[in-house]
Amino acid sequence: MKTSTLTRSVPMILGAALAVPAMAQTQTSFDFGGYFRAGPQASTKNSNRTCYQLSGSEFKYRLGNECEGYGEFLLTGTVKQATGETFKVFFMPAVSSTNIGSDPNSSVTTAQMYAEMSGLDFAPDASFWGGKRYHRGADVHIVDKFFEQLDGTGAGASLPAMGGKLDLAFYRKDDTTNAAGAQQPGSRFNAWLRDVPVNAGGTVNVVLNYVNADFDGGKSGTALSVRHTQSGLLGGGINNNLWFQASQGSAGLTGNFGTLTDGSDVKKWRIVDGIQGQLSTNVGFQAIAMYQSNKADSGDSTITTLGGRLSYAFTRNFKLLTDLGIDRVKPQGGSAANLTKLTIAPTLSTGPGLFNRPELRFYVTTAKWNDGANSAAVAAGKTGGLNGVDNKTSGTSYGVQAEVWF
Repeated sequence: MKTSTLTRSVPMILGAALAVPAMAQTQTSFDFGGYFRAGPQASTKNSNRTCYQLSGSEFKYRLGNECEGYGEFLLTGTVKQATGETFKVFFMPAVSSTNIGSDPNSSVTTAQMYAEMSGLDFAPDASFWGGKRYHRGADVHIVDKFFEQLDGTGAGASLPAMGGKLDLAFYRKDDTTNAAGAQQPGSRFNAWLRDVPVNAGGTVNVVLNYVNADFDGGKSGTALSVRHTQSGLLGGGINNNLWFQASQGSAGLTGNFGTLTDGSDVKKWRIVDGIQGQLSTNVGFQAIAMYQSNKADSGDSTITTLGGRLSYAFTRNFKLLTDLGIDRVKPQGGSAANLTKLTIAPTLSTGPGLFNRPELRFYVTTAKWNDGANSAAVAAGKTGGLNGVDNKTSGTSYGVQAEVWF
């Protein structure tokens, strides 16, 4: 009996011993990060929530002006071989709801799910990926807008180039249908020259975008985005991003898909400047200015915005946030839509800086707009004008919001 037991154990012991060197040659790790925001809000009588944004504008000033709870949580698994190869898997579920816990419109989606390989013997400095991913550059946080946003399902590679990186990618869009339910697929090709040094403290990003619609009546399009980033202004604490972007046809300004039925008559361009930083330990700010021109046979328009957020910390864990934004959408031959929004938010925070998180904000938001803003909202299908309720030209809301990233 004892002999039999020993005989069975020897192969198991040898197998375990042989596995030890193999395991020692492979390093595995698991990382977790994410973001969420949520909180209650009250506003106009007979209204659940009110957020103030002009029809035709791609973004709004977000402080005290977000009508949903949202969270995304990134899980990253990494396997690294002793020979240098690294394999990563990224998975990010996202949750969105206008009333956490009971909203029938709440959703859980897969925001990212892709794999990446790097350290390969024939290209040790390159990486290769495939799946659904965020593919983004710089943003302006106060309006929650990435001006380089190539997100989608595709595959690509990142290679060293000119002191920075060259990203090459192919994306496919399969989820679009027209009013009759016919499928409207499309393909997109991107070349992104990233973070190329051009001056002391300055870099350039260039995105080239080609879109082709793969259905009857679909159109093609091209776009160009150029960004100059300057860091270290005013003694080191201030960074500035300046974009010039132009598109034609079915290509989007951010490097993504536009409307796949837009033809060559549809032309857009914009110039955007975003600046941010800490003026001192207790004073931080971010500001944006933008001018955008849209041209099409169906009508031309211009969009302008100017605004910013100021943060003043009274103590390490208590600060006051003030957020002001002025928006204007002017259609050719029509009435301009104007909106001014102001938020004041006493805030509990883990640090005195503008971007220290978590934050717990107690806010009051007030907004004023004109009849042109109401008319544009109704034309876009929003009953009750800009605030969705009573066609008034002003409104106030208040609430509490937690925002966390980690």
